[in-house]
Amino acid sequence: MQFSAFDAYLFDLDGVITPTAEVHMKAWAEMFNAFLAGFPGQLPWTDADYFAHVDGKPRYDGVRDFLSSRGIELPEGSPQDAAAEQSICGLGNRKNETFNEIIRRDGVAPYPGSKALIEALQARGAGLAVVSSSRNAVPVLRSAGLADAFPVIVDGNVAGKQGLAGKPSPDTFRYAAGLLCVEEPRAVVIEDALSGVAAGAAGGFGLVVGVDRGVGAAALRQAGAGLVVSDLGELVA
Repeated sequence: MQFSAFDAYLFDLDGVITPTAEVHMKAWAEMFNAFLAGFPGQLPWTDADYFAHVDGKPRYDGVRDFLSSRGIELPEGSPQDAAAEQSICGLGNRKNETFNEIIRRDGVAPYPGSKALIEALQARGAGLAVVSSSRNAVPVLRSAGLADAFPVIVDGNVAGKQGLAGKPSPDTFRYAAGLLCVEEPRAVVIEDALSGVAAGAAGGFGLVVGVDRGVGAAALRQAGAGLVVSDLGELVA
């Protein structure tokens, strides 16, 4: 089925609509390299660590998975932990503070191709949703001038309140489709993260589009993408 033949389009945010994936990468690198400095013998954080352990996942899951890959154990803590706390939640909160500081300082603009596709889909009355693991989706969309384009926003805050499992579970995508009153086979998932592509593939959606922002087209296809593009502008008729 052609990309334009569906009723709803479920967009990831970071790396799909806005280049905030780059901001997330910078914030993770700054936080984890400062943390790893306290563990002699540990290699510095790399972009490969981001794609393998963090990209697309809920923040605390990313911290937990990365620390496990390095054989480092920390207490779980709680979401209320201060950013200085040496816990999984504390490290996640520390990263979030860094991310928000960068957004406040520099702002964010959408990818031109992504904005063009969103406007084209709006013009033909398609259902649109943002499905993001980030708890900062609303301020990022506002900064990008696109908050009004999405009647449904399912972010980390909504997922927490609804008890939805994060990506690679398909729960958040299915919840968004339900809010748009569209069945999964009539909806498209658009993702740049392997965990998000896997979530879309597991959810029974009509099409999963992988946006290759660095993880690699082959890896996106292996994770379940039925179509891979390097920029969403390629999908504008």
